[in-house]
Amino acid sequence: MLVVALTVFGPAAAFGAELGFGPQPTLPAPEHALVPTVNIAPAIGWPAGAAPTPAPGTQVAAFASGLDHPRWLYVLPNGDVLVAETNAPPKPDDGKGIKGWVMGKVMQRAGAAVPSANRITLLRDTNGDGVADLRSVLIEGLNSPFGMALVGRTLYVANSDAVLGFPYTDGATQILAAGTKLVDLPAGPINHHWTKNLIASQDGSKLYVTVGSNSNVAERGMEAEAGRAAIWEVDIASAKQRLFATGLRNPNGLAWEPSTGALWTVVNERDELGDDLVPDFLTSVSDGGFYGWPYSYFGQHVDSRVEPQRPDLVAKAKAPDYALGAHTASLGLAAATGNTLGQTFANGMFIGQHGSWNRRPHSGYKVVFVPFKSGQPAGDPVDVLTGFLNPEGKAQGRPVGVVLDKQGALLVADDVGNVVWRVSAKAL
Repeated sequence: MLVVALTVFGPAAAFGAELGFGPQPTLPAPEHALVPTVNIAPAIGWPAGAAPTPAPGTQVAAFASGLDHPRWLYVLPNGDVLVAETNAPPKPDDGKGIKGWVMGKVMQRAGAAVPSANRITLLRDTNGDGVADLRSVLIEGLNSPFGMALVGRTLYVANSDAVLGFPYTDGATQILAAGTKLVDLPAGPINHHWTKNLIASQDGSKLYVTVGSNSNVAERGMEAEAGRAAIWEVDIASAKQRLFATGLRNPNGLAWEPSTGALWTVVNERDELGDDLVPDFLTSVSDGGFYGWPYSYFGQHVDSRVEPQRPDLVAKAKAPDYALGAHTASLGLAAATGNTLGQTFANGMFIGQHGSWNRRPHSGYKVVFVPFKSGQPAGDPVDVLTGFLNPEGKAQGRPVGVVLDKQGALLVADDVGNVVWRVSAKAL
């Protein structure tokens, strides 16, 4: 089987993973191997009674289990937790040729090839014991839903091809009304990075929506990238939209930094430049900012594979604020505001790292915390939840979305374990 054979190709990473973290990461020279590294952690799920390992001073338990590929989380004002049970939509033009076939096998082995449940499920902890005891399908029949945001009495959901608004009443456990389309999103038969996230502005007048690229480094041409590798700003009242920030290969998590009010995101960077390139990153996002993709990475490091070159755009490329390690697949993002996990986690951002499929050794497969000071990252990342890989390198789980619940505990969606984990302070 070709995918298995490919796991033996490619040298092991030359740098320790820790060098790919921080505001000024070590960036080795790019590698252009004929066969890039493929090193898949087979998805096996959690053995009975097993769980991830929490940080000292905290504990972890299943908030809900038996879910169907839970990817993203949102907490409503009344404390109800929404989970997007979802996977990729049909993408008939994204799997052609040998490379496409290999990627299909990679996704299958990694547990990412299951059909999409296409629903938003509501979880409620009615007695406050940290375990959801009420579960209801809130919305079904969606199209690979991901991001969610409640603005007034409208719940906005980012499908893989559009943002829809649904009428919401406090305490509702089911929405039967059809969604109203606010805006279309770039999609189509390729739709390479299909996950679309969103967050509401502080005043509730706008939505900010992430749209990933349609390729690794624009090998399909820039025409296929129209409106992609970007964060959109959508005015809710008028449905007018504009590009807020560009050059972001695959932005996912979004959060507001509380002391500055700035928008932050985590971004999955490009592949096939070696085990130690390019680090995924956490960054603040400025209006009109360009962050390099596809022409450069981590500021003005030129990617020679891209044709034609655009030195004019490279000259404008902003370096991100904080590297998160090469190929960690950093997806989830939550500001620390209001958490009750202890002083170590008082100020900063929680990040769900889904884990690598193309690095030796593996990277990611954990939840980390990046401490902040004066609105900026300040210090090394702290492990919050580990143990998703077993000693044999098999994936018992893979963390994706992260969010704080009404009690200040951290919820983590695990799309291989089919669990939402809850990390709370350990009782003294």
